Amino acid sequence: MSDEDRRSCWVCFATDIDDPLAKWVKPCRCRGATKWVHHTCLQRWVDEKQKGNSTTKVACPQCNTEYIIVFPKLGPILYMMEMTDRVVYRTCPFLAGGIFLGSVYWTAVTYGAITVMQILGHKEGLNVMEKADPLFLLIGLPTIPIMMILGKMIRWEDYALKLWRKYSPKLPLLHYLYPDTASSIRTPTDAGGNFSDPLSATRVLCGALILPTIATVCGKLMFGTVQSNFQRTLLGGVAFVTIKGALKIYYKQQQYLRQSQRLILDFDETRQPVAD
Repeated sequence: MSDEDRRSCWVCFATDIDDPLAKWVKPCRCRGATKWVHHTCLQRWVDEKQKGNSTTKVACPQCNTEYIIVFPKLGPILYMMEMTDRVVYRTCPFLAGGIFLGSVYWTAVTYGAITVMQILGHKEGLNVMEKADPLFLLIGLPTIPIMMILGKMIRWEDYALKLWRKYSPKLPLLHYLYPDTASSIRTPTDAGGNFSDPLSATRVLCGALILPTIATVCGKLMFGTVQSNFQRTLLGGVAFVTIKGALKIYYKQQQYLRQSQRLILDFDETRQPVAD
């Protein structure tokens, strides 16, 4: 039996006897029985590796020799179509990123304009924006939601709470909110929220963007006698932030005291549930 008759495909393990009409190829540096492979079997194997991307390079799994893949020449029409497809494939990610950033920008501009009209009033806000420089509006309006989000990230309540815990025992009126027995037991770890937490991030974002609306409502309810819409909204926002911060400080302090006063009881078999 000649060497040609002893050829065996390393993909399907067939020989010349099994398929005498098959086309064979030696595509790599492998020696011996593994150097031969059916051309059709190798094409299927390359298709599996490329996964639809014909430009992906494929190498032999044994000797790591890169296969030399040659395509038939394209006509001028098909060549232009292929080049167009490649250009579109490479530019689409940048185009999609630009569309996304543009959408975010114009959303911020729209939100800034709505915020100006909420704070100053609809007519006065429109007059201010009509008289302003368009370049100033394009730069200034998007900064409104950004500044509000950054302001929301400043946790002034935590700093106020630290001062409260430090000085409230010295104040007779606030002494009952910070009893000495709490510090005599232990000082619990105050695990505050972290902005890296997705829930905290969405809470900060929603709280910052809805603040102008809340300030407008609070201003109308609490300071309805004030004629200026800007002053009324400003007073409403300050009142809402102050009241909300005070309640948040009180809640955190009560949680702090509850943690410091918790007890771990002795083991008691009578408290354990009886197994069936």
